[in-house]
Amino acid sequence: MTVAAGRGAQRLVPAFLSYGFRPFFLMAGLWSAAALLIWIVIFMLGGTLPSRFDPLSWHIHEMLFGFVMATIAGFLLTAIANWTSRPPVSGAPLALLAVLWLLGRVCCLISGFLPAWLAAAGDLAFPVVLTGVVGWEIIAGRNWRNLPMIVALVVLGSANLLMHLDAAGVEGISGLGWRLGLAAVIALISAVGGRIVPSFTRNWLSKRQIQNRPPPPGKIDRAALGTLHAGLFAWAFVPDFSPIGLLLLAGAALNFWRLLQWQGHATLPEPLLLVLHVGYAWMVFGAALLGLSMLDPDIPLSAAVHALTTGAIGTMTLAVMTRATRGHTGRELSADFVTSAIYVIVSLAAMVRVAAAFALSWSMPLLVASSCLWAAAFMIFVLCYSPMLLQPAKDLLIHETARAKAAWMGPR
Repeated sequence: MTVAAGRGAQRLVPAFLSYGFRPFFLMAGLWSAAALLIWIVIFMLGGTLPSRFDPLSWHIHEMLFGFVMATIAGFLLTAIANWTSRPPVSGAPLALLAVLWLLGRVCCLISGFLPAWLAAAGDLAFPVVLTGVVGWEIIAGRNWRNLPMIVALVVLGSANLLMHLDAAGVEGISGLGWRLGLAAVIALISAVGGRIVPSFTRNWLSKRQIQNRPPPPGKIDRAALGTLHAGLFAWAFVPDFSPIGLLLLAGAALNFWRLLQWQGHATLPEPLLLVLHVGYAWMVFGAALLGLSMLDPDIPLSAAVHALTTGAIGTMTLAVMTRATRGHTGRELSADFVTSAIYVIVSLAAMVRVAAAFALSWSMPLLVASSCLWAAAFMIFVLCYSPMLLQPAKDLLIHETARAKAAWMGPR
Protein backbone atom coordinates (compact mmCIF):
# COMPACT_ATOMS: atom_id res chain seq x y z
CA MET A 1 0.00 0.00 0.00
CA THR A 2 1.04 3.59 -0.62
CA VAL A 3 -0.06 6.78 1.04
CA ALA A 4 -1.55 9.05 -1.61
CA ALA A 5 -2.63 12.62 -1.07
CA GLY A 6 -6.33 12.84 -1.82
CA ARG A 7 -8.46 15.91 -2.47
CA GLY A 8 -8.00 17.39 0.98
CA ALA A 9 -7.05 14.18 2.78
CA GLN A 10 -4.66 11.27 2.67
CA ARG A 11 -5.80 7.79 1.73
CA LEU A 12 -4.24 4.39 1.37
CA VAL A 13 -4.21 3.02 -2.16
CA PRO A 14 -2.46 0.03 -3.70
CA ALA A 15 0.91 0.99 -5.17
CA PHE A 16 -0.32 -0.15 -8.60
CA LEU A 17 -3.06 2.49 -8.49
CA SER A 18 -1.04 5.32 -6.95
CA TYR A 19 -0.06 6.95 -10.28
CA GLY A 20 -1.41 6.71 -13.81
CA PHE A 21 1.84 5.47 -15.32
CA ARG A 22 1.69 2.23 -13.30
CA PRO A 23 -1.40 0.46 -14.72
CA PHE A 24 -1.37 2.13 -18.13
CA PHE A 25 2.28 1.58 -19.00
CA LEU A 26 1.99 -2.06 -17.99
CA MET A 27 -1.20 -2.56 -20.02
CA ALA A 28 0.30 -0.68 -22.98
CA GLY A 29 3.36 -2.93 -23.01
CA LEU A 30 1.35 -6.14 -22.74
CA TRP A 31 -1.25 -5.18 -25.34
CA SER A 32 1.29 -3.80 -27.81
CA ALA A 33 3.06 -7.17 -27.96
CA ALA A 34 -0.08 -9.33 -27.75
CA ALA A 35 -2.14 -7.43 -30.33
CA LEU A 36 0.68 -7.44 -32.87
CA LEU A 37 1.33 -11.16 -32.43
CA ILE A 38 -2.39 -11.92 -32.79
CA TRP A 39 -2.50 -9.92 -36.01
CA ILE A 40 0.65 -11.40 -37.58
CA VAL A 41 -0.57 -14.95 -36.92
CA ILE A 42 -3.96 -14.19 -38.46
CA PHE A 43 -2.27 -12.45 -41.39
CA MET A 44 -0.01 -15.42 -42.08
CA LEU A 45 -2.82 -17.99 -41.75
CA GLY A 46 -5.41 -15.94 -43.60
CA GLY A 47 -7.84 -16.14 -40.70
CA THR A 48 -10.39 -13.71 -39.32
CA LEU A 49 -11.41 -12.23 -35.98
CA PRO A 50 -14.86 -12.09 -34.35
CA SER A 51 -14.73 -8.34 -34.96
CA ARG A 52 -16.52 -5.86 -37.17
CA PHE A 53 -13.06 -4.68 -38.16
CA ASP A 54 -11.24 -6.67 -40.81
CA PRO A 55 -7.87 -8.00 -39.47
CA LEU A 56 -5.80 -5.10 -40.88
CA SER A 57 -8.23 -2.46 -39.60
CA TRP A 58 -8.31 -4.16 -36.19
CA HIS A 59 -4.50 -4.12 -36.10
CA ILE A 60 -4.41 -0.42 -36.97
CA HIS A 61 -7.17 0.40 -34.49
CA GLU A 62 -5.61 -1.48 -31.59
CA MET A 63 -2.19 0.00 -32.14
CA LEU A 64 -3.50 3.58 -32.31
CA PHE A 65 -6.49 3.52 -29.98
CA GLY A 66 -5.49 0.64 -27.72
CA PHE A 67 -1.73 0.65 -27.17
CA VAL A 68 -1.00 4.32 -27.95
CA MET A 69 -4.01 5.61 -26.01
CA ALA A 70 -2.92 3.63 -22.95
CA THR A 71 0.54 5.19 -23.19
CA ILE A 72 -0.94 8.67 -23.59
CA ALA A 73 -3.19 8.08 -20.58
CA GLY A 74 -0.25 7.01 -18.42
CA PHE A 75 1.78 9.97 -19.65
CA LEU A 76 -0.90 12.59 -19.05
CA LEU A 77 -2.27 11.29 -15.74
CA THR A 78 1.27 11.33 -14.37
CA ALA A 79 2.38 14.60 -15.96
CA ILE A 80 -0.65 16.57 -14.86
CA ALA A 81 0.24 16.14 -11.19
CA ASN A 82 3.60 17.74 -11.98
CA TRP A 83 2.12 20.46 -14.18
CA THR A 84 -0.65 21.51 -11.78
CA SER A 85 0.82 20.68 -8.32
CA ARG A 86 -2.41 18.77 -7.67
CA PRO A 87 -2.50 15.24 -6.22
CA PRO A 88 -2.38 12.54 -8.91
CA VAL A 89 -5.49 10.72 -10.10
CA SER A 90 -5.27 7.48 -8.13
CA GLY A 91 -7.24 4.74 -6.40
CA ALA A 92 -10.80 4.07 -7.57
CA PRO A 93 -10.90 6.76 -10.32
CA LEU A 94 -7.71 5.38 -11.82
CA ALA A 95 -9.02 1.81 -11.56
CA LEU A 96 -12.21 2.88 -13.37
CA LEU A 97 -10.19 4.34 -16.23
CA ALA A 98 -8.17 1.12 -16.50
CA VAL A 99 -11.35 -0.98 -16.57
CA LEU A 100 -12.84 1.23 -19.29
CA TRP A 101 -9.70 0.78 -21.38
CA LEU A 102 -9.93 -3.01 -20.98
CA LEU A 103 -13.63 -2.88 -21.87
CA GLY A 104 -12.74 -1.14 -25.12
CA ARG A 105 -10.27 -3.87 -26.06
CA VAL A 106 -12.86 -6.58 -25.47
CA CYS A 107 -15.59 -4.69 -27.36
CA CYS A 108 -13.37 -4.25 -30.41
CA LEU A 109 -12.17 -7.84 -30.39
CA ILE A 110 -15.68 -9.36 -30.24
CA SER A 111 -17.60 -6.53 -31.92
CA GLY A 112 -18.90 -8.99 -34.51
CA PHE A 113 -21.14 -10.40 -31.78
CA LEU A 114 -22.38 -6.97 -30.67
CA PRO A 115 -24.58 -4.27 -32.17
CA ALA A 116 -22.35 -1.70 -33.86
CA TRP A 117 -23.50 1.10 -31.52
CA LEU A 118 -22.77 -0.99 -28.41
CA ALA A 119 -19.27 -1.95 -29.56
CA ALA A 120 -18.49 1.69 -30.38
CA ALA A 121 -19.93 2.93 -27.07
CA GLY A 122 -17.91 0.40 -25.09
CA ASP A 123 -14.71 1.41 -26.86
CA LEU A 124 -15.33 5.18 -26.79
CA ALA A 125 -16.18 5.25 -23.08
CA PHE A 126 -12.49 5.35 -22.20
CA PRO A 127 -11.38 8.33 -24.34
CA VAL A 128 -14.52 10.27 -23.33
CA VAL A 129 -13.95 9.76 -19.59
CA LEU A 130 -10.20 10.30 -19.92
CA THR A 131 -10.81 13.60 -21.72
CA GLY A 132 -13.15 14.68 -18.92
CA VAL A 133 -10.64 13.77 -16.20
CA VAL A 134 -7.71 15.46 -17.96
CA GLY A 135 -9.82 18.53 -18.72
CA TRP A 136 -10.97 18.81 -15.10
CA GLU A 137 -7.44 18.48 -13.72
CA ILE A 138 -5.95 21.03 -16.13
CA ILE A 139 -8.73 23.56 -15.59
CA ALA A 140 -8.85 23.05 -11.82
CA GLY A 141 -5.10 23.56 -11.68
CA ARG A 142 -5.35 26.64 -13.94
CA ASN A 143 -2.70 25.07 -16.14
CA TRP A 144 -3.75 26.97 -19.25
CA ARG A 145 -0.56 26.20 -21.14
CA ASN A 146 -1.58 22.55 -21.46
CA LEU A 147 -5.16 23.09 -22.63
CA PRO A 148 -4.15 21.82 -26.11
CA MET A 149 -3.83 18.37 -24.55
CA ILE A 150 -7.63 18.35 -24.21
CA VAL A 151 -7.97 19.20 -27.89
CA ALA A 152 -5.61 16.35 -28.80
CA LEU A 153 -7.73 13.88 -26.82
CA VAL A 154 -10.92 15.13 -28.48
CA VAL A 155 -9.34 14.66 -31.92
CA LEU A 156 -8.19 11.14 -31.01
CA GLY A 157 -11.64 10.25 -29.71
CA SER A 158 -13.22 11.59 -32.90
CA ALA A 159 -10.77 9.59 -35.03
CA ASN A 160 -11.68 6.46 -33.06
CA LEU A 161 -15.37 7.09 -33.71
CA LEU A 162 -14.65 7.51 -37.43
CA MET A 163 -12.99 4.10 -37.53
CA HIS A 164 -16.11 2.54 -36.00
CA LEU A 165 -18.33 4.34 -38.51
CA ASP A 166 -16.06 3.20 -41.34
CA ALA A 167 -16.32 -0.41 -40.13
CA ALA A 168 -20.10 -0.04 -39.97
CA GLY A 169 -20.16 0.87 -43.67
CA VAL A 170 -20.67 4.63 -43.53
CA GLU A 171 -19.60 6.03 -46.90
CA GLY A 172 -17.22 8.88 -47.57
CA ILE A 173 -14.83 8.36 -44.64
CA SER A 174 -12.74 5.41 -45.79
CA GLY A 175 -9.39 5.54 -43.99
CA LEU A 176 -10.03 8.98 -42.49
CA GLY A 177 -10.19 7.65 -38.92
CA TRP A 178 -6.77 6.03 -38.82
CA ARG A 179 -5.12 8.85 -40.78
CA LEU A 180 -6.56 11.46 -38.42
CA GLY A 181 -5.54 9.40 -35.39
CA LEU A 182 -2.00 8.99 -36.68
CA ALA A 183 -1.74 12.71 -37.49
CA ALA A 184 -2.88 13.59 -33.95
CA VAL A 185 -0.38 11.24 -32.31
CA ILE A 186 2.53 12.52 -34.40
CA ALA A 187 1.46 16.10 -33.67
CA LEU A 188 1.56 15.24 -29.95
CA ILE A 189 5.02 13.70 -30.29
CA SER A 190 6.35 16.77 -32.10
CA ALA A 191 4.82 19.21 -29.60
CA VAL A 192 5.64 17.37 -26.37
CA GLY A 193 8.95 16.08 -27.73
CA GLY A 194 9.87 19.64 -28.62
CA ARG A 195 9.50 20.53 -24.95
CA ILE A 196 11.04 17.57 -23.15
CA VAL A 197 13.90 16.58 -25.47
CA PRO A 198 15.76 19.93 -25.40
CA SER A 199 14.80 20.49 -21.74
CA PHE A 200 16.22 17.17 -20.55
CA THR A 201 19.26 17.59 -22.78
CA ARG A 202 19.89 21.10 -21.47
CA ASN A 203 19.68 19.92 -17.86
CA TRP A 204 21.94 16.93 -18.50
CA LEU A 205 24.56 19.04 -20.29
CA SER A 206 24.43 21.72 -17.59
CA LYS A 207 25.21 19.17 -14.87
CA ARG A 208 28.27 18.15 -16.86
CA GLN A 209 29.26 21.79 -17.47
CA ILE A 210 29.08 21.37 -21.26
CA GLN A 211 28.63 24.76 -22.89
CA ASN A 212 26.92 23.87 -26.19
CA ARG A 213 23.31 23.47 -25.10
CA PRO A 214 19.95 23.52 -26.89
CA PRO A 215 18.74 27.10 -27.40
CA PRO A 216 15.33 28.25 -26.13
CA PRO A 217 12.47 27.82 -28.61
CA GLY A 218 11.98 30.58 -31.15
CA LYS A 219 10.15 31.47 -34.36
CA ILE A 220 11.65 28.61 -36.37
CA ASP A 221 10.43 26.11 -33.77
CA ARG A 222 6.90 27.48 -34.05
CA ALA A 223 7.12 27.44 -37.84
CA ALA A 224 8.38 23.84 -37.74
CA LEU A 225 5.41 22.68 -35.69
CA GLY A 226 2.87 24.72 -37.64
CA THR A 227 4.11 23.46 -41.01
CA LEU A 228 4.32 19.82 -39.92
CA HIS A 229 0.91 19.83 -38.26
CA ALA A 230 -0.72 21.52 -41.25
CA GLY A 231 0.79 18.89 -43.56
CA LEU A 232 -0.24 15.96 -41.37
CA PHE A 233 -3.87 17.01 -40.96
CA ALA A 234 -4.18 18.03 -44.60
CA TRP A 235 -2.93 14.55 -45.57
CA ALA A 236 -5.47 12.98 -43.21
CA PHE A 237 -8.37 14.66 -45.00
CA VAL A 238 -7.11 14.80 -48.61
CA PRO A 239 -4.46 12.07 -48.94
CA ASP A 240 -4.50 12.17 -52.76
CA PHE A 241 -3.72 15.88 -53.12
CA SER A 242 -0.03 15.64 -54.03
CA PRO A 243 1.03 19.28 -53.29
CA ILE A 244 0.57 18.47 -49.58
CA GLY A 245 3.73 16.41 -49.98
CA LEU A 246 5.72 19.64 -50.34
CA LEU A 247 4.25 20.92 -47.08
CA LEU A 248 5.25 17.70 -45.31
CA LEU A 249 8.77 17.90 -46.72
CA ALA A 250 9.07 21.49 -45.49
CA GLY A 251 7.81 20.43 -42.05
CA ALA A 252 10.31 17.55 -41.96
CA ALA A 253 13.18 19.87 -42.94
CA LEU A 254 12.31 22.46 -40.28
CA ASN A 255 11.99 19.80 -37.60
CA PHE A 256 15.30 18.29 -38.68
CA TRP A 257 16.83 21.72 -38.13
CA ARG A 258 15.27 21.76 -34.62
CA LEU A 259 16.70 18.33 -33.88
CA LEU A 260 20.20 19.38 -34.90
CA GLN A 261 20.04 22.32 -32.46
CA TRP A 262 19.33 19.98 -29.53
CA GLN A 263 22.88 18.59 -29.37
CA GLY A 264 21.83 14.95 -29.54
CA HIS A 265 25.38 13.82 -30.38
CA ALA A 266 26.50 14.96 -26.91
CA THR A 267 24.07 12.54 -25.23
CA LEU A 268 25.71 9.37 -26.59
CA PRO A 269 26.95 8.36 -23.11
CA GLU A 270 23.35 8.23 -21.78
CA PRO A 271 20.95 6.03 -23.80
CA LEU A 272 17.98 7.10 -21.64
CA LEU A 273 18.39 10.58 -23.12
CA LEU A 274 19.79 9.66 -26.53
CA VAL A 275 16.71 7.55 -27.33
CA LEU A 276 14.50 10.65 -27.20
CA HIS A 277 16.58 12.19 -29.98
CA VAL A 278 16.39 8.93 -31.94
CA GLY A 279 12.60 8.84 -31.57
CA TYR A 280 12.29 12.41 -32.82
CA ALA A 281 14.59 11.57 -35.74
CA TRP A 282 12.24 8.73 -36.71
CA MET A 283 9.39 11.24 -36.74
CA VAL A 284 11.33 13.55 -39.06
CA PHE A 285 12.24 10.64 -41.35
CA GLY A 286 8.65 9.37 -41.41
CA ALA A 287 7.23 12.81 -42.23
CA ALA A 288 9.75 13.18 -45.08
CA LEU A 289 8.85 9.73 -46.43
CA LEU A 290 5.16 10.59 -46.23
CA GLY A 291 5.75 13.75 -48.23
CA LEU A 292 7.80 11.86 -50.83
CA SER A 293 5.13 9.14 -51.10
CA MET A 294 2.62 11.82 -52.11
CA LEU A 295 4.93 13.13 -54.80
CA ASP A 296 6.49 9.90 -56.08
CA PRO A 297 4.40 6.73 -56.59
CA ASP A 298 7.57 4.62 -56.25
CA ILE A 299 7.79 5.54 -52.55
CA PRO A 300 5.37 3.19 -50.76
CA LEU A 301 2.94 4.77 -48.31
CA SER A 302 3.42 1.81 -45.94
CA ALA A 303 7.11 2.72 -45.55
CA ALA A 304 6.19 6.22 -44.38
CA VAL A 305 3.39 5.01 -42.11
CA HIS A 306 5.62 2.46 -40.39
CA ALA A 307 8.51 4.90 -40.02
CA LEU A 308 6.03 7.07 -38.10
CA THR A 309 4.39 4.22 -36.15
CA THR A 310 6.99 1.50 -35.54
CA GLY A 311 9.80 4.07 -35.59
CA ALA A 312 8.63 7.31 -34.01
CA ILE A 313 5.73 6.06 -31.89
CA GLY A 314 7.42 2.81 -30.83
CA THR A 315 10.70 4.48 -29.88
CA MET A 316 9.13 7.49 -28.16
CA THR A 317 6.64 5.44 -26.13
CA LEU A 318 9.36 3.14 -24.81
CA ALA A 319 11.61 6.15 -24.13
CA VAL A 320 8.91 7.87 -22.07
CA MET A 321 7.71 4.71 -20.32
CA THR A 322 11.20 3.71 -19.18
CA ARG A 323 12.21 7.22 -18.11
CA ALA A 324 8.96 7.94 -16.27
CA THR A 325 8.96 4.58 -14.51
CA ARG A 326 12.54 4.97 -13.31
CA GLY A 327 12.09 8.58 -12.22
CA HIS A 328 8.78 8.05 -10.41
CA THR A 329 9.92 4.97 -8.53
CA GLY A 330 12.99 6.62 -7.04
CA ARG A 331 15.52 5.01 -9.38
CA GLU A 332 18.48 6.57 -11.13
CA LEU A 333 17.67 8.29 -14.41
CA SER A 334 20.11 6.20 -16.37
CA ALA A 335 19.61 3.29 -18.75
CA ASP A 336 20.99 -0.10 -17.76
CA PHE A 337 22.01 -2.74 -20.29
CA VAL A 338 18.52 -4.22 -20.63
CA THR A 339 16.88 -0.82 -21.10
CA SER A 340 19.44 0.07 -23.77
CA ALA A 341 18.74 -3.25 -25.48
CA ILE A 342 15.02 -2.42 -25.57
CA TYR A 343 15.79 0.79 -27.47
CA VAL A 344 18.02 -1.02 -29.97
CA ILE A 345 15.44 -3.77 -30.59
CA VAL A 346 12.54 -1.38 -31.28
CA SER A 347 14.66 0.64 -33.70
CA LEU A 348 15.65 -2.58 -35.46
CA ALA A 349 11.96 -3.47 -35.68
CA ALA A 350 11.31 -0.12 -37.37
CA MET A 351 14.20 -0.45 -39.82
CA VAL A 352 13.16 -3.97 -40.83
CA ARG A 353 9.50 -2.91 -41.22
CA VAL A 354 10.40 0.03 -43.47
CA ALA A 355 12.68 -2.24 -45.51
CA ALA A 356 9.79 -4.70 -45.94
CA ALA A 357 7.82 -2.00 -47.75
CA PHE A 358 10.57 -1.66 -50.39
CA ALA A 359 11.85 -5.26 -50.67
CA LEU A 360 8.65 -6.83 -51.99
CA SER A 361 10.22 -10.25 -52.63
CA TRP A 362 11.29 -10.38 -48.97
CA SER A 363 8.27 -8.62 -47.50
CA MET A 364 6.79 -11.60 -45.64
CA PRO A 365 9.93 -12.74 -43.77
CA LEU A 366 10.84 -9.11 -43.03
CA LEU A 367 7.31 -8.43 -41.78
CA VAL A 368 7.48 -11.43 -39.45
CA ALA A 369 10.95 -10.43 -38.26
CA SER A 370 9.82 -6.88 -37.54
CA SER A 371 6.77 -8.12 -35.63
CA CYS A 372 8.91 -10.45 -33.50
CA LEU A 373 11.38 -7.67 -32.74
CA TRP A 374 8.57 -5.28 -31.79
CA ALA A 375 6.94 -7.85 -29.51
CA ALA A 376 10.32 -8.68 -27.97
CA ALA A 377 11.04 -5.03 -27.15
CA PHE A 378 7.73 -4.54 -25.36
CA MET A 379 7.78 -7.92 -23.59
CA ILE A 380 11.27 -7.20 -22.27
CA PHE A 381 9.91 -3.89 -21.01
CA VAL A 382 7.05 -5.70 -19.26
CA LEU A 383 9.29 -8.36 -17.72
CA CYS A 384 11.94 -5.92 -16.48
CA TYR A 385 9.75 -2.97 -15.52
CA SER A 386 6.66 -4.69 -14.09
CA PRO A 387 8.30 -5.07 -10.63
CA MET A 388 8.82 -1.29 -10.59
CA LEU A 389 5.25 -0.67 -11.76
CA LEU A 390 3.62 -3.12 -9.33
CA GLN A 391 5.63 -2.56 -6.17
CA PRO A 392 5.80 0.52 -3.91
CA ALA A 393 8.46 3.06 -4.82
CA LYS A 394 11.83 2.86 -3.13
CA ASP A 395 11.18 6.33 -1.82
CA LEU A 396 7.68 6.65 -0.33
CA LEU A 397 7.78 10.41 -0.90
CA ILE A 398 7.20 9.64 -4.55
CA HIS A 399 5.82 13.03 -5.54
CA GLU A 400 8.74 14.94 -4.05
CA THR A 401 11.23 12.42 -5.44
CA ALA A 402 9.85 12.86 -8.93
CA ARG A 403 10.22 16.63 -8.72
CA ALA A 404 13.82 16.28 -7.59
CA LYS A 405 14.58 13.99 -10.51
CA ALA A 406 15.16 16.78 -13.04
CA ALA A 407 11.46 17.19 -13.89
CA TRP A 408 11.04 14.32 -16.34
CA MET A 409 7.99 15.92 -17.93
CA GLY A 410 9.86 19.09 -18.77
CA PRO A 411 8.53 22.62 -18.16
CA ARG A 412 5.03 22.97 -16.77
